[in-house]
Formats: sequence, C-alpha cells, structure tokens
Amino acid sequence: MVKQKTIQSEISLTGVGLHTGKDVTITFKPAPVNNGFTFVRVDLEGSPVIEADANYVVNTQRGTNLEKLGVKIQTSEHVLAAFVGLDVDNVIIELNESEPPIMDGSSKFFVEAIEKVGVVEQDAERKYYVVKEVISFVDEATGSEIIVMPADDYQVTAMVDFGTKVLGTQNATLKNIADFKTEISDARTFSFLHELESLLNDGLIKGGDLNNAIVYVDKEISHETMENLKKAFGKDHISVKENGILDNLTLHYPNEAARHKLLDVIGDLALIGVRIKGKVIANKPGHFVNTQFAKKMAKIIKIEQKNHIPVYDLNLPPLMDIHQIMNILPHRPPFLLIDRIIEMSSTHVVGMKNVTMNENFFVGHFPDAPVMPGVLIVEAMAQSGGILVLSTVPDPENYLTYFMKIDNVKFKHKVLPGDTLIFKCDLITPIRRGICHMQANAYANGRLVAEAELMAQIAKKTIN
Repeated sequence: MVKQKTIQSEISLTGVGLHTGKDVTITFKPAPVNNGFTFVRVDLEGSPVIEADANYVVNTQRGTNLEKLGVKIQTSEHVLAAFVGLDVDNVIIELNESEPPIMDGSSKFFVEAIEKVGVVEQDAERKYYVVKEVISFVDEATGSEIIVMPADDYQVTAMVDFGTKVLGTQNATLKNIADFKTEISDARTFSFLHELESLLNDGLIKGGDLNNAIVYVDKEISHETMENLKKAFGKDHISVKENGILDNLTLHYPNEAARHKLLDVIGDLALIGVRIKGKVIANKPGHFVNTQFAKKMAKIIKIEQKNHIPVYDLNLPPLMDIHQIMNILPHRPPFLLIDRIIEMSSTHVVGMKNVTMNENFFVGHFPDAPVMPGVLIVEAMAQSGGILVLSTVPDPENYLTYFMKIDNVKFKHKVLPGDTLIFKCDLITPIRRGICHMQANAYANGRLVAEAELMAQIAKKTIN
C-alpha cells in the first residue's frame, strides 16, 4: 500500500506573475489526507478556495487558468507539476495574487522549495486510477491528440512539431516520475517571436524577461519590433544567437521545448484529481487539449467509481457455504437465492449466486427468453444482508427477517442463465434494534446489473 504524502512544513516564495506583472508571494502548506491540491486566494475576503479540478478550467490562453465563483487562478501548471513530480498528494497553495510567480519559467524553484521542507507520509492510502484500455482525446482543429494506455506506472511522452526551421520536431519521455526533478523540472517555458509580438500587443507577459522564457525567432525582426522588445524587457541590447534564440539565454537541453511541454502535460493532468497508472502519449500537446483530456478522464473515473465493480477470487474457499448459510437464514430452496458468502465484516457482506437454467422461475419467466426476475435479484441482495444482520445475534436460527422499505431500485442489465451474481451490501447506518439499513448492489459479467437501498428488521420467531 502506498501512503498519501504532504510537505512537512510551510514555505514561501516570492516573484512576479508572467502575465500580470504583479509581485506575488506563494506559500505551500501541509494539507490533510484526501485534500489534494487546493489554491487559496489570501488577498480576497474570506480567503476563497479553488480546488485543482479540471472542471474549473475556464480558458487556456498561454496557461491553464481556473475560476470558481468568480475567483481566478492563472497559470497553475508549473506549480502542480512540481508536486506531482515530487510525489506529493496533498498541499494548500496560498497566493496573494491570481497568478503564481513565474520564477525562471520552469518548476525548478518550486521543486527546490518542496525539497527544502521535505515530504512526509500520511496515514491514508493513495488512490490510483488503473488504466485498463486506451482512452484518447483529439482536438480536430489542431490535430493535437492525447492517449493513455495500460502500464504499471505513470509514464509520459510528449511529441511536438512546430513546423518551423528554428525548432521543428522534438520528443521527450519520462519513464519514471521519480526522474522528474533531474530530467524535466528545469525545462523552461518558451514562445515564438510572432507569438511574443501578439502577447505584447494584448498586454500580456508583463512579468516576462529573457531569464524566464525562451524566445525562438521564427521570423526576421524588424527595427520597430526590436525596439518594442527592448522596451518590454528593459534591455539596451537584444540579439539573436545562431541557434535562433533571442538574446544570450543558453538551453538546458537540445529538446528543452519538448521537455517543457511534457512538464505542462504533468501539471495539467494533475487536474484529474487522481493518480494515474498508465502511459500518456501526447502528440502536439497544449493546455487546451491537455485540460480537455483531463476533463474526460475525470468524468470516466467518476462514473467508474460510482459504478465500481469489485473483483473477488471465486476459486478461494468461501466464508460460508450453502450449509452454513442454511444454519443462519430461514429460507429454503427454491427460495434460497444465495449459494455462498464470500466476505463479511461488521459493516458489509458479499454474497454469490450461480444462476442456472434449472431455476424454477425460468419455467414461466420466460419460456422462450429466460430472464431472472428483478424482484428476485432484490430478494437475493436482501438475503445477503440478512446474513449480516443475523450474524449479530447468538441464535440466528430463532429469527426471521422482514422487509421494511425498498428505495431507489434500478435494474441496469438482464441476468441470464449461466451468469454468476455477486451481491455487495454496505451498511448505511449502524444496526440498531435488529434494523439493517443498507446499500445493495448486484454485479454480473463485470458490470452493475441492479442496485437498491434496503431496510429490513429481524424478529424472533413466534411459537404457536
């Protein structure tokens, strides 16, 4: 079991927002289990909280921007990538402006801050989403695509093609998240000259300088543009190096642009809210396709969690066989509808039934198309729950169980001869005075076939 992690103590960094140009202080604080990553705007009344959730993404212009109830967080990806890269699950991120400091345009300084205070394990298991099949998202407008496929660990590959001579095609791969610090964290953000001109005209990158963004020169620089760049960056002189980079900044890696795109993918996919066990391949990634993919993944995970299909090894000896079941339940064939009890605790029980063509109800339901009646599936779930409640008394053979209420019943798929039904019943409230209130689910063929909220009571047999 892998434990959740948070940081040992709080730490602050100061800098300037890339697009806002405002001085900002960011503070990382330890967070409780299952908190995830939460941003807190301490400069606003009430210190509103914005969870790192893909559903809060409002735009992806030059960064991943979140908004909840009118409160905004800009360019969240570099900070989030640092925490994922250092294997942190829970942290509170306080900001006194809308945008984290850009620092050097990478995650390097955030990684160093996290390492300075250290990481500590917490008393809770980390949640993973294990990828079982290929999931993809394609942006038809740009041709960008992200897929995730089954793998034992979280791996990411970014493939970029900018269609320019100065940059062209690059690839980057992170095979182990433990290598994030050394291979990815210091890869800096970048821009092309034509984009830079547009951003300056739109009043963005007010906090930019030539130390926190790589500028690739993909066109001839006019005298007017050169003067505007000098003014924007506060430089007396700007030049273009032989490798096509503005000014004298030196690349950390020949494929630094692809590595930074990979960094962005990790930061953006943190918005899924659950750790992934799978290999991500991003072709021409960008914040829009990244976050759309994150939204799709979050939706898939939410649906699967709601309809979680438990897996049990039916080859293991049962907790109770049919004889032990008949020692507890008063039901007898043909109305005894469970064959085994697989698992039981003080709050749940798991039962099983093999559905065969010999079931007496198939004679009339239906002669030409045998289908197990839904009411009998509910009854079988209730019998499983009956085992749970009767196990709380020393003499279960002297008790009967009676339905009190059935709510929210849904039948999702047919149950046919040859199916193996699994019934899982979980207490909604503790058993009191022989009353059992439980959520019951029935599964067959790897999917949920029926669900219901049941309430039953046990009562002593009356002696005539």
